[in-house]
Amino acid sequence: MAQKPSLPQGTRDFGPLVVQRRKYILQIIEAVFKKYGFMPLETPAMEQLSTLSGKYGDEGDQLLYKILNSGDYFKKLSAYQTQAMGHEELDKTFIPSYDNTIENLDPKKSLPFIAEKGLRYDLTVPFARYVTMNRNSITLPFKRYQMQTVWRADKPQKGRYREFWQCDADVIGSDSLVNEAELLKMYDEVFALLNLPVVIKVNNRKLLSALATLIKAEPHFVAITVAIDKLDKIGQSGVTDILVQTGLDTKQIQQILTFLNLGKLANPIEAAEVMLGDLEEGKLGIAELKKLREFLSLLSPFNTIEFDFTLARGLSYYTGAIVEVQANIGAFKSSIGGGGRYDNLTGIFGMPGISGVGISFGLDRIYDVMEEQQLFPSYLKTNDTKILFCYFDATTQLKALSLCAELRNNGIAAEVYPDITKKIGKQLEYANKLQINYACIIGESELQSNTLQVKNLQSGEQHPMEINSLITLLQ
Repeated sequence: MAQKPSLPQGTRDFGPLVVQRRKYILQIIEAVFKKYGFMPLETPAMEQLSTLSGKYGDEGDQLLYKILNSGDYFKKLSAYQTQAMGHEELDKTFIPSYDNTIENLDPKKSLPFIAEKGLRYDLTVPFARYVTMNRNSITLPFKRYQMQTVWRADKPQKGRYREFWQCDADVIGSDSLVNEAELLKMYDEVFALLNLPVVIKVNNRKLLSALATLIKAEPHFVAITVAIDKLDKIGQSGVTDILVQTGLDTKQIQQILTFLNLGKLANPIEAAEVMLGDLEEGKLGIAELKKLREFLSLLSPFNTIEFDFTLARGLSYYTGAIVEVQANIGAFKSSIGGGGRYDNLTGIFGMPGISGVGISFGLDRIYDVMEEQQLFPSYLKTNDTKILFCYFDATTQLKALSLCAELRNNGIAAEVYPDITKKIGKQLEYANKLQINYACIIGESELQSNTLQVKNLQSGEQHPMEINSLITLLQ
């Protein structure tokens, strides 16, 4: 019995129409990236695990896809090792290249065991690695955009996939808040062009750091941000439960909840200043938000930009402004974009003192929202063919091939129906199914008169036409 084919969970095939629509989104995003002076970059699908590990927090590290080293490494393990060691130990095991007994292990003469590489989790860490490795050949500030696939071993659900596209724009080598303002405006402009209304939410990680200092919970800073980041999924009670498990008391939790609700006030930044302005991190965060607000007031955004203190961004490398985008229509409430400033990321790779900031568009989630709301232009079809040449026999087939070549030489997407045995009705049926707007029917009379019968498959009208007139029509 033949094996029934299937896809890995969290991955999908994309048919012609879906691909056309995805390219429509990508083209708009890329056009805006270029408009603001960003340059293209691509990095490998896999990175060294040492590059990826420790950059996304404990939860992020658990979602990394690890790639098995090539070769049968299990043959080099003792029976004790294969039976007694769990996956975490195997991941960290070094095995001798000359001996298969753990007693004779010599790390200096050993090879990494299970996995040295992993699929990229995002595009920011590979970008930081690229900058570090190419520091002598790039001009700072360096503005790059990158549009590629990433992988996360997450639980698949609506709007959450294990393989998905990110479209990133980052500026590295500048700590100016002008960068944040322009990146936010890029978000605003892309979604305006897509006709997708959004809410762009902004916060600053320095305020969250100041909050941890205020409640004397600095050692729990990461746990607090991870809990806050889940607020929209599990609600205030769920966040409270996590904070209790973290070891915070009732007073500390109440102060956190008070801070989170400041964004609902008419002047949230000033309210946060009252609460956190006496702390050094609080002063810096407030000053940055005020300056960002001033810059944004000059850029006339189309969409709503609000300061939301419930925004935390769970990734551990953010150090300043953070941003998240949500669709402002439909039932889809998950983030469709996010980013922020990271001052220390390249320092991990031996290049300290370089500040960066970036944003990311989630192509797959944007697509889901636009499909749900029927926002794709009607002109997007399964293909770009404008006309199909139809014919009756071998002689008219040759004429159709010649005419089709002439149209293509003039930059017009055209096809010749390939099968000479099919009648004209079947050929036209093929064109209709593919939503090709025109058909050119070549028969004996057309050969004699050197004119073409061109049929508009939308209206049903048919007219004789010379080749130059047809080129003009289709162009």
